[in-house]
Amino acid sequence: MAKPIIMTVDDEPQVLNAVERDLRQHYRGDYRIVKVGSGGEALETVQRLKERNDPIALFLVDQRMPSMSGTEFLAQAMKIYPEARKVLLTAYADTEAAIESINLVGLDHYLMKPWDPPEQNLYPVLDDLLSDWLATVPVPYDGIRVAGTLWSASSHQVKDFLSRNQVPYQWLDIEADSVTKELVEGTLKGEWRLPVVFFPDGSYLAEPDNRALAEKVGMQTQARQPFYDLIIVGAGPAGLGAGVYGASEGLRTAMIEQEATGGQAGTSSRIENYLGFPSGVSGADLARRATAQAKRFGVEILTAVEAKTVRVQDPYRFVELTDGTELSCHALLIATGVSVKKLELEGIEAITGAGVYYGAALTEAAHFRGKHICVVGGANSAGQGAMFFSRYAGKVTMLVRGESLDSSMSQYLIDQIGGRENIEVLCKTNVTAVHGEGKLESIVIQHLDSGESQTLEAAALFIFIGAVPHTDMVADVVERNRAGFILTGPDLIQAGKRPKGWRLQRDPYLLETSVPGIFAAGDVRQGAVRRVASAVGEGAIAVSLVHQYLKTV
Repeated sequence: MAKPIIMTVDDEPQVLNAVERDLRQHYRGDYRIVKVGSGGEALETVQRLKERNDPIALFLVDQRMPSMSGTEFLAQAMKIYPEARKVLLTAYADTEAAIESINLVGLDHYLMKPWDPPEQNLYPVLDDLLSDWLATVPVPYDGIRVAGTLWSASSHQVKDFLSRNQVPYQWLDIEADSVTKELVEGTLKGEWRLPVVFFPDGSYLAEPDNRALAEKVGMQTQARQPFYDLIIVGAGPAGLGAGVYGASEGLRTAMIEQEATGGQAGTSSRIENYLGFPSGVSGADLARRATAQAKRFGVEILTAVEAKTVRVQDPYRFVELTDGTELSCHALLIATGVSVKKLELEGIEAITGAGVYYGAALTEAAHFRGKHICVVGGANSAGQGAMFFSRYAGKVTMLVRGESLDSSMSQYLIDQIGGRENIEVLCKTNVTAVHGEGKLESIVIQHLDSGESQTLEAAALFIFIGAVPHTDMVADVVERNRAGFILTGPDLIQAGKRPKGWRLQRDPYLLETSVPGIFAAGDVRQGAVRRVASAVGEGAIAVSLVHQYLKTV
């Protein structure tokens, strides 16, 4: 933590310099001394210090300043630093105003000029106040702070991006904290854009997109070279598995990830059936370990970067990014995975991110402590989410279209859900409507057997209802099925014939697409087994097939 600050404010330069001299003589080892020559300038300095979250322990302010009195300054400064100690320097004629300010701003003490000798008239008073401040005020957080509102979709997006990329931050809710609201208002100066992300160096970003945020926190967003042996699009389990094996086996490897490494698996609260973790492992922890391993072998991971299109110009494959950059490679692996299918209901878009969330959204769970949460879906991801949310929520209701969980969920999860008293499972149900002004307030469900509708009050709705593959970038390049999943290997052989345009004297390899040298692995591929271990295995197999392909280039 940076040294706490003692700020002294006076419009008379000789007095200001004398106060600063005495303060430095006694406190410079433990405090930073900041001197300012007017109340207005001092308020601007206070604002900048708060944006850096630098602690101010004490204000020592002259009462008689022409443009702004000491009391008026303190009244404004205390909105930003309410726990700082407050001392007025007064002349004999100002003692009445100083006494009045005790009630007006909660003044801690006033000192008469002159204060000589400081050993007798200054230091004992300030020592006592500073000692009390140190004992009662918590150490301020010195990392990234995100100020916004719980019901802001853009605030949720920023929190989710930082959390999934394992960037520590402190959440500040302007609706619950007046000091944070004052800070945001002072920073934006009328331009109301949330959230505001404050950084330790005093800079900030208002309503940033993922790319700007990634660049600011030091993530790599641009490739170091234009050509690679292997480019992997997607950094879920399949992409990370391929990255580790590719780079460790000598391939110059780059990985392009739109959001965060780990993919959907990275949002899982607990994966209990992954080999080698007898006590289970969180998706975030697994993603962190795999990312570190990939980087150790030299994989370049470009984060908050989206692949826009893919083109082929033999013997090279090209990936164009949304920023206009184009990267080339010998072999390309599509491991973009899937995202949760959207729930098509009237009015749901307006409250998405404000009570309605797709996927686990673990960053939001603690905000619904003691409240009712609904989870839509009956597969493992929904079950893992329900178990995690049940730690915080008063009640979790799982809404499942099927007759039971048996056909879609692992038995260990079914057993855990059955043993959790605050989880209710409603099968043969469907969500038909959502209601709420600015945030979710209730949902309407239909019981499929009887056709009857029921309204449930709910603070949050987490949706896990099927998968949509991310394959638009290769829509006109490789063959896909009607749902958009990529066809590979044997699925490309129809009536004994190889895919259209295939010129090689061999069949496509197991994970190869209809274009030689472009491979697919993980959930994005038709027929993939949707398990983390399977995805990692496919990533490894894809690299083995890439080596075989490269021998023919």
